[in-house]
Amino acid sequence: MPSPARLRAAALTATALLLASALAGCGEDAGDEDLTRQKLDWEDCPAPSSSQGGGNAPSPLPDGDRWQCATMKAPRDWADPKGDTIGIALIRAEASGDPSRRIGSLVFNFGGPGVSGVSTLPAFGEDYTTLRTRYDLVSFDPRGVGRSAGVKCKNDQQLDAYFQQDSTPDDAAERATLLDNTEAFNAACEEHSEEMLPHVRTTDAARDMDLMREVLGDTKLHYFGISYGTELGGVYAHLFPKNVGRAVFDAVVDPTQTPEQGALGQARGFQLALDNFAQDCTSRAEDCPVGDTPKDVKDRIAALLERLETKPIPGVFPRVLTQSAATNGIAQALYSKDFWEYLTEGLEQAYDGDGRILMLLSDSMNGRSANGEYSNIAAANAAINCSDDKPRYSADYVEGKVPEFRAASPLFGDFLAWSMVSCADWAVPGAADRPEVGAAGSAPILVVGNTGDPATPYEGARRMATALGKGVGVELTYRGQGHGAYGSKNKCVQAAVDGYLLRGKVPASGTVCS
Repeated sequence: MPSPARLRAAALTATALLLASALAGCGEDAGDEDLTRQKLDWEDCPAPSSSQGGGNAPSPLPDGDRWQCATMKAPRDWADPKGDTIGIALIRAEASGDPSRRIGSLVFNFGGPGVSGVSTLPAFGEDYTTLRTRYDLVSFDPRGVGRSAGVKCKNDQQLDAYFQQDSTPDDAAERATLLDNTEAFNAACEEHSEEMLPHVRTTDAARDMDLMREVLGDTKLHYFGISYGTELGGVYAHLFPKNVGRAVFDAVVDPTQTPEQGALGQARGFQLALDNFAQDCTSRAEDCPVGDTPKDVKDRIAALLERLETKPIPGVFPRVLTQSAATNGIAQALYSKDFWEYLTEGLEQAYDGDGRILMLLSDSMNGRSANGEYSNIAAANAAINCSDDKPRYSADYVEGKVPEFRAASPLFGDFLAWSMVSCADWAVPGAADRPEVGAAGSAPILVVGNTGDPATPYEGARRMATALGKGVGVELTYRGQGHGAYGSKNKCVQAAVDGYLLRGKVPASGTVCS
């Protein structure tokens, strides 16, 4: 099942919305068509499909301009560029400033992998108002995601059951059940999406982005990648270093780690975020409602999770809050300091036998909307990760690693260790142990790391900057909390990012923002 180890980013907007209240076709033959010369038919955007997360059509921008959507043709198999094509769903908001000062398009990827850029960009549109003065803001559903030939696996009812399972087995019977459920999920992906599974690697998405650059009329790709979007950006820079324009990587994936090392790093990262949450809650002048000391907060959470393993509590009717769902929900709340208040309230209610808030948080991580429909984030996440990652970890191997993970995080260690079995019997072999991101000859890429980031721990930013190559990776540190830095609205971070993207001013490598 998807977990923080597999979901390298989460669409935080879905959480806020939950708590506050036809796929593009495959199989068209490109023939002799030059796809770089295709013309995009931009129209007002429809409401997002269920595979994109559902909801209403995007509201007009603050100045009254409307979001526009189009579909770009791309080869299904980049090894056969004249063969069948798929549709890549795009969205844009045209630049708002003086046309003579327009730089070009700024392409966003919000991570996952599996997050729909078409549904996510409008939700964060106001955060990028300043950047829009000189760029068209553009995002897309990467191949296998949402309306871009989205991968299908289980249906909504099956996913409800799948996400309720015990994902941290304690004995042979529980282990067998987890492995059977994982095998069934992977088999469903192969049954429903066999033609797409070999063609959803990050290298394929990077080639789509270079085609997108040409179709949008840009000589260089100006890019803003967040979380997994930094890995995608790094792979793009490796494949097309001379085509990189002004690029920013925020919430940076460590390209030097294997999946196992990445999962272990996340165990430490989420534990650090939990420690920071507990310290913050208990240091306030008013009483912390979920514990008297940081240790007490964490002990009470551990006791809650232990009880939920055998005695789930009511969640979102008719479902109950299981141990797995509660752990998932707690992890989701740690993605942003803005959600710590939801975590506090959710824990307080769960201690009184009401699991609704923690389940809504878990639903957000898993892509479940209030009407019970799921986006395809779980399917796309599995398909992309398992196609990218060469290692296949057996249950015996994982079981031997559990003590190490548990030492890194008493709360999240087991959960993250067992997530490593998710690709064990995937139908398509993984591409590599690690992504290739060396980008000699590229323009500078601003790499922004957050010291309190749970999902992409801070150390990864320096390693990405180093791996990109001398004179390419420029490191910026933000001493903060949550997943990512630009969205925190820290003025120092935003000034550095805006200064580079809008004026080409590269900050000194090693700059620190607090």
